[in-house]
Amino acid sequence: MYSAAFAADPHSTYERWRTEYGSLVPVELAPGVPATLVIGYATALRILNDPDRFPADPRRWQASVPSGCPVLPMMEWRPNALRSTGYEHKRYRQVNVTALDTVDLHGLHAVVEQFAVPLVNTFCRGTSGGRGERYAVAHAELLGQYIRPLVYRVLAFVLGLDPDTNELVSSGMAAMFDAAEDANAGSALLVEALDEHIRRKQARPGADVTSQLIRAGDLSTDELIHQLVTLHAAGSEPLAHLISNTLLLMMTDERFAGGLLSGSLSTRDALDDVLFTNPPMANYCISYPPQSILIDGVWLPAHQPVVISMAGCNNDPAIRSDLYDRSGNRSHLAWGAGPHQCPARQLSYQVAADAIDYLLDVLPEIDIAVAPGDLVWRRGPFHRALESLPVRFPESVPLPL
Repeated sequence: MYSAAFAADPHSTYERWRTEYGSLVPVELAPGVPATLVIGYATALRILNDPDRFPADPRRWQASVPSGCPVLPMMEWRPNALRSTGYEHKRYRQVNVTALDTVDLHGLHAVVEQFAVPLVNTFCRGTSGGRGERYAVAHAELLGQYIRPLVYRVLAFVLGLDPDTNELVSSGMAAMFDAAEDANAGSALLVEALDEHIRRKQARPGADVTSQLIRAGDLSTDELIHQLVTLHAAGSEPLAHLISNTLLLMMTDERFAGGLLSGSLSTRDALDDVLFTNPPMANYCISYPPQSILIDGVWLPAHQPVVISMAGCNNDPAIRSDLYDRSGNRSHLAWGAGPHQCPARQLSYQVAADAIDYLLDVLPEIDIAVAPGDLVWRRGPFHRALESLPVRFPESVPLPL
């Protein structure tokens, strides 16, 4: 699952594995790191809703993994809801839910626009053609010039991150998601930057999620850091690639490309389609059974990771066909399910939809600038993420700030 071939065409791999293994597939997340990948929808729901037999605490597994393992930062134990079970999970989750509930979703529309407009203005007129001329057709790389900076700025606003800390946190988080050689260094950078962020917020609290977590009063600094690790991890790279994967779909699929101007299909329709077919977190929701367990005729080893393939399960032939209409259907597993289901679903939907709509309002004739087959997908066992998203469009007048 860490190979370039898997990154380039995971769906063919899921189908081949389904034929060969059924709903439970033996895989390697990194060299020498075995796991079981769940690609059956019904089986995934059973596991996700059974935290007693499939707890999320990885400490017994982690003790057997070398410290430099590239997937360790995405899987290791942290004192937060994602990696806890029982009472500790409930305690951490409630604090996070309470803090997230303080976010003004109505006011967040204006925040997204505030950051989106100047970013679009930096490239909407295109690039210089020399001697003062300008091309009628402009080009941009959306992930680097628009999507990622927008997502990280909005997330910094929600969490109350200062610009310098946000830059360090962003670098650390991106390294972790790639599960590459520098993943552990990225994790260390992330923790160090969040520690500094918490110290600043303890001295100068504000109307942000970090300050709300601090006001809860029963979390240590270490616990605060790792609540923020989870919140930032869920709201940064996955959200950026939900937006980029959705824009790619809208520019290349006739169901949506024809509707960009006509309005026949909504941005929400496109987001839901991507969450079914190309969710940005394609394989995650990891659990670690404390003893060997028989499921679907397969013995799962004790203390070995069980990874839910949201992409594989959502496209399980047992629950869908080529004629299956997903419009308005949100039964996908992209947000997880059960006690660990993502508590920030509505916020993520809204920011993603706003980011796409603001871009298309300004550049309604935007189109992909290369053949879809020439796009490069980032390697890594967990995400479905483009390296870049080059586009072209008629030049546009910058929006007033």
